[in-house]
Amino acid sequence: MARRAVRVIGPGRAGRSLLAAFDKAGWRVAGPALGRDDDVRDAAASVDLLVIATPDRSVAEVAASVVPVATTVVAHVAGSLTLDVLAPHAKRASLHPLRSIPDGSTHLSGAWFAVDGDALASEAVEAIGGRPITVTGSRAAYHAAAVLASNHVVALLGQVERIAAAVGLPLDAFFDLVRGTVDNVELLGPAGALTGPVARGDWETVQGHVDALPEDERAAYLALAQQAARLR
Repeated sequence: MARRAVRVIGPGRAGRSLLAAFDKAGWRVAGPALGRDDDVRDAAASVDLLVIATPDRSVAEVAASVVPVATTVVAHVAGSLTLDVLAPHAKRASLHPLRSIPDGSTHLSGAWFAVDGDALASEAVEAIGGRPITVTGSRAAYHAAAVLASNHVVALLGQVERIAAAVGLPLDAFFDLVRGTVDNVELLGPAGALTGPVARGDWETVQGHVDALPEDERAAYLALAQQAARLR
């Protein structure tokens, strides 16, 4: 069986990481990722899969710039977008990695990928060692969950860093607590893993926390306390 061939448009972190993963998996990689100054009209030629790994706002424009090839699947990696943005291509797919990609050498083996459209998307994910899953509801809601699981956790740890610094502690001191908490959630689920004053119904302690915090840190703390209360 001939090797599958892939080309990527978008030389950013996701594009470069995907190219490295496909190359390691033995797919024929058609050159480096194409950038904004490259002519993409014939990007779908001579490949089985064309992956558009540009920012979400550019996907539709880039897809429309590529001449359709009947045998080529055109896919995007945008979490919140449907397949409609890939018009006018007949064979469409999406493969969104549920993994934080901080640089272009991020390993994608073992990552979950939300796939849709042509079956080649699942084949591609499995080839690079990923795990395909299907989103049955709103793509925007799915992507919101992904943002909460990644970006908002980073934002939360940024708040921890600021508050910890105010009492003379480094962020490093909290990493074991964070890792242990994530492990507990994986083992017990969110409700089972909840500890602390909200889990005990100790709202006096919660109010004491609020009073001790700088005013610009209080709203986030209270919002998360309210979310924690939903697990009781």
